[in-house]
Amino acid sequence: MILSVQNISKSFEDNLILDNISFNLEDNDKAALIGINGAGKTTLLNIIMGNLDPDTGNVSLSKDTSVGYLSQESTVDSDNDILSELMLARKDLIDMEDRLRRMEAEMADLNGRELDSHMDAYDKLSVTFKNAGGLTYKSEINGIINGLGFIGEDKNKPINQLSGGQKTRVALSRLLIKKPDLIILDEPTNHLDLNAIAFLENYLTNYKGAVLVVSHDRYFLDKVVNKVIEIEDRKGMVFKGNYSDYAVKKEALRNERLNAYYKQQSVIEHQEKVIKKLQQFNREKSIKRAESRKKALAKIKRIEKTAQLNDAMNLALSPDVTSGNDVLKVRDLTKAYDGHVLFENISFDITRGETIALVGANGTGKTTLLKIINGIVKSDSGEYELGTNVHIGYYDQEHHVLHEDKTLFDELQDEHPDMNNTEIRNTLAAFLFTGDDVFKKIGNLSGGEKGRVSLAKLMLSKGNFLILDEPTNHLDITSKEILEDALNAYEGTVLYVSHDRYFINRTAGRIIELEDHGITEYLGDYDYYVEKKSQINGTVPDASAICISGSVNIGNSEKEPAQTSNGADDYKAQKEQNALKRKNENELKRCEERISKLESENKELEDKMSDPAIATSSVKLQEITSTLDSNNTELQELYLRWEELETLLH
Repeated sequence: MILSVQNISKSFEDNLILDNISFNLEDNDKAALIGINGAGKTTLLNIIMGNLDPDTGNVSLSKDTSVGYLSQESTVDSDNDILSELMLARKDLIDMEDRLRRMEAEMADLNGRELDSHMDAYDKLSVTFKNAGGLTYKSEINGIINGLGFIGEDKNKPINQLSGGQKTRVALSRLLIKKPDLIILDEPTNHLDLNAIAFLENYLTNYKGAVLVVSHDRYFLDKVVNKVIEIEDRKGMVFKGNYSDYAVKKEALRNERLNAYYKQQSVIEHQEKVIKKLQQFNREKSIKRAESRKKALAKIKRIEKTAQLNDAMNLALSPDVTSGNDVLKVRDLTKAYDGHVLFENISFDITRGETIALVGANGTGKTTLLKIINGIVKSDSGEYELGTNVHIGYYDQEHHVLHEDKTLFDELQDEHPDMNNTEIRNTLAAFLFTGDDVFKKIGNLSGGEKGRVSLAKLMLSKGNFLILDEPTNHLDITSKEILEDALNAYEGTVLYVSHDRYFINRTAGRIIELEDHGITEYLGDYDYYVEKKSQINGTVPDASAICISGSVNIGNSEKEPAQTSNGADDYKAQKEQNALKRKNENELKRCEERISKLESENKELEDKMSDPAIATSSVKLQEITSTLDSNNTELQELYLRWEELETLLH
């Protein structure tokens, strides 16, 4: 075991964030830490790293364990170029190599015992150097630099001239180069394109050490992790397997808890019905039994209703009108900036009802293309044409569609003056902004909050052609799934840019890839795109060529043994069970009818006893009293039988 987290709890200003969280990581575990935004994932990472003290619990690492941590704010500040800075991550090997070169130069001036002693020291240092990766570290560093997107002359760029995202990639590169025993990563894919993410997946999957990663990239988690640690409602739970395994188990657990809740509610409702009926009988024994049932009911530990997935955010996308069949025609579009060509002479068509993902490496012009189609940026040449009745709804990853100085309420009201205050508040509440939240300034919101406001505006736009630029950025997994469901139910047309491959798999029916200044189209989801691209590049053989032990491996060809059962016996047992149920139901009905008749008869008899003509006749009073006693005796038996039948049938 390399990491032990035991009973960690943490509060901020009486607000409990983490409650008794426990889990362990083994030496080669690849684990994901997941939960909605604000669940406490980064807080837990800071506690593990010793940057924050827990209120209770402890964190322990195995002896001499080295840890590498990449936070969301990790960066590198240096006057060095990228390659020089990253070489310093293996300064131990550089120093050893320099020492070996000096020792080699010194050999010419030595002889005899001095040379023998020198050669022994040289051999020992050579072995240490080799075992530490001295023969391969330069190629490994270059491989990591290239894999994370610093290609060609990029690696010679001064770090102080890089963007924030590029500096974070340098920090990630440095961490991987150092090869710690435990790698801890907080949203490592945020600043990576698809090629870099694929490289990181492969690197971590084959890493000879433990990994703990926080990520909303479900495709990434499917590829990398073998354990999922979930923080939900301040508690922790551990699941074996990757994200998809977790999702299946979580859904089953959610349904199990929900079924248990509904089953308990049914039992409670039945008990309350019996108690009410017993109280209505208004007899000493029935009242005592009602009180006994009340006490038993009060002792039941109530199961809380499991929150449903869509309780988090309510997003419904619907177009105001239906567009024509031809939504967009793009012909020979070209765009360059400062002499650098992003794309040239690209052409494609989009028809009504399609959902298309636009993919490609960073810098290929994906966002620029969306802005051209949306009329925000002009192309250098070529043209595009929107079809009949096409109304665009635009989601901008930089949220330029929002006004920083406005409140959330004003942001919606100014754009939709026909909406009243209640309608605006209800819309914002659907995106988790309630109470005084609606009067927050846009400029003071987090990235995830701005994303939800942009989604609210997108929903209100009623557009029939949605153009979305990285719509899943800053959304937690639950919100991503809600957006996916909304897009899949949407009856309009969608064109979007996304690095979220799981999102693409769930929503896209066609993929357009921008590369080498042009485009390639793939009719299918992300997995289909990867398969076809691999076949085109010759990196993966066709499925028909993949063989194991000389046979084609196309799933499990062995049939499960047939389940044997005696159909006649099953039918007979079911028939008997149904007959017994009908018999009990009929008896219960007759029992209730008899109770009702006897109670009505008793009321009439009690009324007669108040009649002066009868009250003065001892003979008549005796007859009535005798009948009442007989009725009450039968009623007590009926009350007991009714209670038994109610319990049997429920």
